[in-house]
Amino acid sequence: MADIQPTVVPQIKRPKTGFNQYAERLNGRAAMVGFIAIIVIEAVTGKGILTWLGLA
Repeated sequence: MADIQPTVVPQIKRPKTGFNQYAERLNGRAAMVGFIAIIVIEAVTGKGILTWLGLA
């Protein structure tokens, strides 16, 4: 019996929304930028982020 091979390889489109690798990488980078921004704000103003936001 001969091996039957498919003639077309399916092309699966990656999702543009939801939990995908690009979204997770982007969220991680945004979190790193935000964390550094908080540290810079605290260093420049001499006050914590809660005081700067008026919550403490």
